[in-house]
Amino acid sequence: MEGKKAKILVVVAALVALELTLFVCFRLSRPFYLSTVVILSATLAGTVAALLWHSLSAQGRAERMARRPVMGGDEEVSVRVEYSFFRKVAGLPSRFSLEALAAATDEFQCVVGRGSSGTVFKGILDDGTAVAVKRIDGLAHVDKEFRAEVSAIGSVQHVSLVRLLGFCLVRSGPRFLVYEYMENGSLDKWIFPQHGVGGGGRCLSWVQRYQVAVDVAKALAYLHHDCRAKVVHLDVKPENILLDDRLRGLLSDFGLSALMGKEQSRVVTTVRGTTGYLAPEWLLGAGVTDKSDVFSYGMVLMEMLGGRRNLQAEPGPSGARRWNYFPKLVADRAREGRVMEVLDRRLASSAVDEASVRRLAHVALWCAQEKPGARPSMARVVEMLEARGAAAADVEPPPPTDMVIVDLLALDPAQADRGGDGPFGLPTTLAPQGSAGTAALSAMSVGDSFALSYLSGR
Repeated sequence: MEGKKAKILVVVAALVALELTLFVCFRLSRPFYLSTVVILSATLAGTVAALLWHSLSAQGRAERMARRPVMGGDEEVSVRVEYSFFRKVAGLPSRFSLEALAAATDEFQCVVGRGSSGTVFKGILDDGTAVAVKRIDGLAHVDKEFRAEVSAIGSVQHVSLVRLLGFCLVRSGPRFLVYEYMENGSLDKWIFPQHGVGGGGRCLSWVQRYQVAVDVAKALAYLHHDCRAKVVHLDVKPENILLDDRLRGLLSDFGLSALMGKEQSRVVTTVRGTTGYLAPEWLLGAGVTDKSDVFSYGMVLMEMLGGRRNLQAEPGPSGARRWNYFPKLVADRAREGRVMEVLDRRLASSAVDEASVRRLAHVALWCAQEKPGARPSMARVVEMLEARGAAAADVEPPPPTDMVIVDLLALDPAQADRGGDGPFGLPTTLAPQGSAGTAALSAMSVGDSFALSYLSGR
């Protein structure tokens, strides 16, 4: 910097000496004035050119960066945290690099859950945010479609939706979704009896269960009715309902849901979902609507009511296992006015409001109607659960409805010599294509194939 000042002083001194020389030679004559104008014009033009070159050159940019004040360690961290905060408030998903997610998850070592569509890892971002990183394998989504869905759903804001923080695309590899991390885990750990290490002591009270039911209903109502593009979740189940630190319900894993325009009545898509929660219209191949989510939600309500899976095996009179369908039992007890008999036995009946149990059971049965048109909208479900509007009085049970799954289970022969653990003697885990299990599956009857399609979620 001192060298530059010296050069400038030398140039100025040379110009002054030149002017004095011209004055001595020409005095205040016309040649003196013309010479002065030329010298000043050339000096000005040279100065402007030098400044432009310096501002555009790489060296100039480097010098300006060097002159900026350097932030201390704490200040730099503070700025990064503030940036992360404003990014979250904006609600827009960020794109993460694979290296960043690998560092956050300790090279994908901390597995917190596994599902049919991928594996979930716990991670910590650079700003200290705890995240759940879901690795999705084997999807047919094109990268462009994947980005479009992430952008549309990532901007959705609701207090009962787990926020999608970002995503990661790997060329010819897995895709990653980054969500908020919930320490209390998913709802299934709190309503079903847990066996093994760490399984005891987790049981939501009835008041807490009812509140979770309302929270999830509001989240679905928002996705179906209040978004610019209707979002159909397609996989509502206890494993996709997380609990925050206050044990309030948050709907998660909707990053790959189907997007519907307001004018669309249904979306034709490949079967996606989970055993026991698929709506009957999946079998018809005519497409799904938001009423498909309503059916799945009703099935979740019944599991919250009874503290058990809707479909589970029980020992029969001859020693063979028989499959029990809980929604059928709830429907029968509701019509008989004995709905308290299906309540989770771990809940003390004296501490439970029978009216709220009856209301939730009736809402669940309305949601689980076989015909989509008979199911209420999620906005209506919220009114029914909160006893608002026309639903302020007791919710009446729906009329009896055919249950396809009951008819299928009635066809199930004895399990003694069929070997499988699932309904119809089928394995609970299907053999992959091309394996020895393919030949066995090809020999099944039409009724067995139909049942397998319904029960397996294929």
